[in-house]
Amino acid sequence: MAETGWGTSIGAGDRSLRDQVYEALRERIIEGQLEPGRRVVERNLAAEFEVSRIPVREAMQRLETEGFLITRPRRGTTVSQVGVADTAHFFDVRETLEALAAELAARHADPAGLRRLEQLLGRARRAAERGRARDVAALNADFHRQIVVLSGNPLLQNLMQPLDGRLHRLFRLTAEPGDAPLMCGEHEELFQALRSGDPQTAAHLARRHVANTRAAALEVLAARAAAEEQRPPAAGR
Repeated sequence: MAETGWGTSIGAGDRSLRDQVYEALRERIIEGQLEPGRRVVERNLAAEFEVSRIPVREAMQRLETEGFLITRPRRGTTVSQVGVADTAHFFDVRETLEALAAELAARHADPAGLRRLEQLLGRARRAAERGRARDVAALNADFHRQIVVLSGNPLLQNLMQPLDGRLHRLFRLTAEPGDAPLMCGEHEELFQALRSGDPQTAAHLARRHVANTRAAALEVLAARAAAEEQRPPAAGR
């Protein structure tokens, strides 16, 4: 069995090899260990994970479908870039689905589910106070994921699942040190609307929160793109 580098081993447990390779690669991309533009080679991963190339190929195909990888002729497969245009498209979809999830959650959330949301809020607030940006990003993604679960709509959950990892990755790539208190505050407002069982307010706050997150993320990505354009070419080019 091969160690993934994230505390688990490929080949352990009851999940298929394809699912284990998929989860290991997805986590590396989300956490930035495999950075945008990095080439991903099927045979190298098969050797690293000590599995055949079939589960690696299947995992890579799934990650490409979800937008984490991209394959180009004569260039092979690389980790996808997180660009301004693609991010804008992502938020177009997310704004509508998150508002729907919040509206349904306000109608259907049970006390146990609300307690889980409240616990995530508390953990995110403590992580923000300690300056633990990676933990804040993960907990914020968990908060949104839990709202979708509380919607009680299996189809919506299936639609949101591939977007969930992209949201977590985006949080990790674009979060600024001063963002955490504002984000936690917006999550607190949304939680109160959910606990009060107010679908209209919950949907409005979810839409506003996504719009604010969109503006902040696009600003960061645009600034990075502009800086990249102004960077002098590497020696030898």
